[in-house]
Amino acid sequence: MLVASLYVYTFLGEFILLYPVYTLLFADAGLSVAETSSLFVIWSVTGMVLEIPSGAWADRVSRRLLLCLGPLLAGLGFGLWVLFPSYWAFALGFVLWGAEGALVSGAFEALSYEELSRRGLEARYVTVMGRATSVGLVADALAIGLAVPVFAAGGYLAVGAASVLACVLCAAVALTLPERRTRGTGQTKSGYLAILREGVTEARTDPGVLHAVLQVSLVTAIWGALEEYVPFLAAETGVAKTTIPLLILLVWIGATAGGLLSGVVSAYAPLLALGAVAMAAGALVGHPAGFGLIAVAFGAFQLAGVLAGARLQERITGTARATVTSVAGLGTNLVTVVVYVVYGATSSYVSHGTTFAILVLPYLLISVAGRRRDPLGQGRGLRRFLRRDQGRVGPGAPPA
Repeated sequence: MLVASLYVYTFLGEFILLYPVYTLLFADAGLSVAETSSLFVIWSVTGMVLEIPSGAWADRVSRRLLLCLGPLLAGLGFGLWVLFPSYWAFALGFVLWGAEGALVSGAFEALSYEELSRRGLEARYVTVMGRATSVGLVADALAIGLAVPVFAAGGYLAVGAASVLACVLCAAVALTLPERRTRGTGQTKSGYLAILREGVTEARTDPGVLHAVLQVSLVTAIWGALEEYVPFLAAETGVAKTTIPLLILLVWIGATAGGLLSGVVSAYAPLLALGAVAMAAGALVGHPAGFGLIAVAFGAFQLAGVLAGARLQERITGTARATVTSVAGLGTNLVTVVVYVVYGATSSYVSHGTTFAILVLPYLLISVAGRRRDPLGQGRGLRRFLRRDQGRVGPGAPPA
């Protein structure tokens, strides 16, 4: 029941039909490109400001509560967009959407890991998170596909209503998630500020946790930011505009496959090296065929990100698990902004393919460091983590 609910929650959280058309809504409301860009800044800043405080709140109060509240805030924001299309309604909607991201990020991973661990199934965390990521990608694709006929039939009001409904259903699913933490002990006994300090201190002073936090931030942020520029890379190959969505779909398939391979492949450092080489080669070739390699790269990075997140959860020993996870989330947001800035500056002088190749170089450095220090348990450590409960999964295993 736990795993199924996590998958349904992830699906509904990404099944937002407004995603592919909200920039059109902004344009139709008369917003300029500069005003639209300012909305994205508001969105990003809101998420970064609330990331760590919301993680501490999840540790102090209830992770399930935050997982329920987050989608409701996002749904409220989407409703404001379609009912009152104006700059300030859009801005408030992005504040609510940014708050949703902050509320959900640390709480989701922390609740998932601890509930699996309570059942003796913490080794399944890698597989569950990888598949949840793939479920989210499938939801994105379905939302894009359905947005076209729904928008044609009912316009922005229809896609907005469908998006709000998905958020409400997502919040309802959150209430089905188990959360068995004893009140009066551990994190529920400490005050909010004490939990906040504990989480930040563990992330900052514990070498293993700090290293895992940095790994999660770098590994997930770079390729996640580059994904936004894939259409530019596709256009640079000279294909017709109608072909660009097919190349993007190929990349999406690669990322989805990477998530599905979680729990099967555990060679963390080689994955990063493979992804970096494949991305650079595919981007520099300047031909649509190169997108096969780019798809492989995105799959490798997706899988490596899941492995990095799993090692972070394994290394957290304190009670402020959601807070520490939110520190990694903040790091991811900060690195993402840096990648955006560097991409914008670099692409003014070189091709998109060259820019992609330059920005994946850090993955090679992380791969080399991983081989030298075995920082995330690639090799024996991570394989031992993945296999810890072998023999207990299947008939007679604790229910998940």
